[in-house]
Amino acid sequence: MQYQRHKQPGCGGCLLILLLFSLLTGGFSGLLNFLGILIYSGIAGILIFIALFWGFSYWMQKKISSYESSQTESHNRFVWLLVQILINIAKIDGTVSKEEISTIHRFFQYNLRYDQTRMYWVKDLIKEALSSTQSMESLLQEFRDTFAYEPRLILLELIYQILYTKRQVPEAELKIASDIANYLQITDYDTRTIKAKYKYGRQQQTTRSQGGTDQYYAILGLEPGADMDSIKKAYRKLSMKYHPDKVIHLGEEFRSIAEEKMKEINAAYDFLTKK
Repeated sequence: MQYQRHKQPGCGGCLLILLLFSLLTGGFSGLLNFLGILIYSGIAGILIFIALFWGFSYWMQKKISSYESSQTESHNRFVWLLVQILINIAKIDGTVSKEEISTIHRFFQYNLRYDQTRMYWVKDLIKEALSSTQSMESLLQEFRDTFAYEPRLILLELIYQILYTKRQVPEAELKIASDIANYLQITDYDTRTIKAKYKYGRQQQTTRSQGGTDQYYAILGLEPGADMDSIKKAYRKLSMKYHPDKVIHLGEEFRSIAEEKMKEINAAYDFLTKK
């Protein structure tokens, strides 16, 4: 199963709206007389509520379809695969909890700054992923066959980012993240730099300067105390991989992820060179 755009919604409820409009405006006198009893019984109110609910759903589906059409195929496919993979990770223990779904929602809403329309789109993708039986391996194979190395780094970055929003990250999920990196042919060096950002970031909340120093080394994929030549080589290598222009086709939100990563790399390099 592959990603398919949402079609423009039809007008299956137009007849209901037309009948309600006729009822409220006094047209179709026969219909009005027939429905007179319904008005007093409260059924008309229920019908109006149903029509309003349908109208809102129709409006949102139309906006979602328009948004998808305005984005590149690479962007839509990237987000679809990202949601599918995140839900597959959540399914590891056999169930997907409300907290896990809420974590994914918060990630898109606050980390990627998705507005209401894009959040409704993500919620539709999550529903699709929950009912999907597609295996993690087939999803990763599609991702590896579709995207170059730089987008794979962004995917792994986002996976670790959402995992470390949990108070206690299950070892099984960290193992899956590591397996994903291997399957996508991401080097151990790059995996280490991505994981370190979130691992040391959490540790830094309870430790002081030494923990912070170790984090800067880890961001560059280095062991603490690495010499200046190693620091410069690591900085040049990472700067090439995370250049924002290499992922611009994925959409502005993912270009921003690359820009934030570059800021972290620059900050680590500046700190260690001054130190």
